[in-house]
Amino acid sequence: MQYMLLIYGDEKCWTEAEREQCMLESMAICDELAEQGKWLASSPLCSVSTATSLRIRNGKRLITDGPFAETAEQLGGYYIIDVEDLDEALAIAARLPPAQKGTVEVRPLFPLPDRDCHSGS
Repeated sequence: MQYMLLIYGDEKCWTEAEREQCMLESMAICDELAEQGKWLASSPLCSVSTATSLRIRNGKRLITDGPFAETAEQLGGYYIIDVEDLDEALAIAARLPPAQKGTVEVRPLFPLPDRDCHSGS
């Protein structure tokens, strides 16, 4: 089953050295999961200050600078993994360095029928 691990935290709670160490540890976990065939994708996100939000209301685009919601913890990155069950996904989430300062939300991906996006169908 595929899960998305959403990384939430306060961008200001990391020193530059801590952020670098977090990245190194996180990449090592990704490498380990890739060797096991369980890692599909991951990426940190740029600062919330670079976010642009779009809404369509009454057929009109409303674009605002900033994130969808003003909160102390922002979405800072994600992992997509393919594991046996929720327990395994939670065990991986618990190993991620950001879990020590923020929150890792674990959500199953909704399965879609196989589609070839490049075939035009």
